[in-house]
Parts: sequence; structure tokens; C-alpha cells
Amino acid sequence: MADHLEASVTLPSDPASVSAARAYVVGTLAEWGLPADTEVSDTIRLIISELATNAVQHTLGQSPTFTVDVALDRDEHLRIGVTDSHPRFPRRLPAAVQQDNGRGLVIIRWLTAECGGRLRIRPTREGGKTISIELPWTVPARPVTAAGQQEP
Repeated sequence: MADHLEASVTLPSDPASVSAARAYVVGTLAEWGLPADTEVSDTIRLIISELATNAVQHTLGQSPTFTVDVALDRDEHLRIGVTDSHPRFPRRLPAAVQQDNGRGLVIIRWLTAECGGRLRIRPTREGGKTISIELPWTVPARPVTAAGQQEP
């Protein structure tokens, strides 16, 4: 595989774009060798769902689009970032706050750490922000069957 692979898509900040972002990332990773039916792929699917949902719900109409970037460096590190043009950074809610939402970054941070990765939030030059994850690239050597056993 190449030393560096990149893919990117810009989508409207609309709820329908969450599933499009998820499909784009999973499809791209499948092209790069990560089967869509693995635990890692399921985790990435959940992470991108949370990132895209945050970009749609929390930009308050100030970011008409968001961009999903996927990069693989030297078959070692996978980076996935979601960039929007809203200037406000996400805030952690106190544990005592009882709300139905606002826990997306906590979920993302936990899932990312569970996979041996990290979460980063950076400002963009244009005044928005990118929330990204970096994970070690782990592709199963052989496909896993429905029974959970690796094929020969």
C-alpha cells in the first residue's frame, strides 16, 4: 500500500448527511483493506456518526457544510476528522447535568482510547474547528466468518 492515502468529502449540514458521512468513511476504509464487518469498523462507524451528528446539530446554522477527511499514514495511523466553520468549540457538560444529549465527545473519547487512539480538537485558519481521531491501523490478516472464527 502507499505511504499515504487521503480521502475527503464535503456534505451539507443536514441530518441526512450523517449516514452519508458514515457510508463514505466505511467505504473508503474497505477500499484501503478494512472489511466493513469487523469490530474496528463498527467502532469507527459509531465514532463518525457522533462526529457528523455534532457537526450538524451543534453548529446552529452557522456552518452550512462540514468536511470529513480520512488519512492513512504508512499503514500505521488512521486519522479521521470532521471540520465545520462554527467558531465555538465543544464544551464538556458537568456529570450532574441531566440532558438527553451533549455526551457525544465523551463517547468518542472513550471509544478512541479503547482502540489505543486519541482525540484532538484544533481551530482552523478560517475560524472553525476540526475534531479528529487518530487510531492505530489494524487490519485483520484474514476475514472473520459469521461464527467469529478467522478463515484459513
